[in-house]
Amino acid sequence: MAKGADFSLVDRTVVITGGGGILGKRMVQALAEAGARVAIVEADLARAQSVVDQIEGKGVVEAFSADISKPQAVVAVHERIEASFGPVYGLVNNAATKSENFFEPFETFPLDDWNAVIGVNLTGAMTCCQVFGKAMVANGGGAIVNTLSIYGIVAPDQRIYEGSIYEGRRINTPAVYSASKAGLWGLTKYLSAYWGDKNVRVNALTPGGVFSGQNDTFVKAYSNRVPMGRMAHHDEMSGALVFLLSDASSFVTGQNVVIDGGLSVW
Repeated sequence: MAKGADFSLVDRTVVITGGGGILGKRMVQALAEAGARVAIVEADLARAQSVVDQIEGKGVVEAFSADISKPQAVVAVHERIEASFGPVYGLVNNAATKSENFFEPFETFPLDDWNAVIGVNLTGAMTCCQVFGKAMVANGGGAIVNTLSIYGIVAPDQRIYEGSIYEGRRINTPAVYSASKAGLWGLTKYLSAYWGDKNVRVNALTPGGVFSGQNDTFVKAYSNRVPMGRMAHHDEMSGALVFLLSDASSFVTGQNVVIDGGLSVW
């Protein structure tokens, strides 16, 4: 099979931050099925280990604990992962956080909460790119995939949040989340050019709204904004992720694969 058509991740180590989340769990499963050695990095080790215990596939999966908002912690976890699995080929920056006041209106959103969210969603991803990307350059190549959000490339329609409930509370999309994901898209483009001649590819994956238990009011309002007429399923990001990490995308860098059912065309 030609290099450009090879979706295998056999004998490749892939690190995924936020692998214990809603999308992260499915991503880990897809990576394992593609044959990767997968290192799940979470601040909560028990959360990462619970995913490891559920994974089935050809690859090997291990849990690691690190607070990616702290650069020293990223350096340390990189050393532990390489000690277990060898050089890292792939990095998936999937971690994202919510502050205690995440759904506070923009006019009163606390600066400390803003900084905390940016610290993980953007600065944490940048630090991971610094540490793991530097090693990829030294090792002769690699692939980085940054998980964005549909609201990092378009603004949320505030009307869909009227009467919307998730896990017993009203929801919206705060400005800090959009800003952090838009910033990560800018970082993706920058690094794709910066490392373009070093055989390190940097791309983004942008999910649209994913159903995870939102109430019927929200699901209907959101789905009415989507040409395909529904929200995404948890596992509908997996194929694109494997593509972007594998040799099937060997000439793809600086791109954003948007998986939103067409929402962003309107």
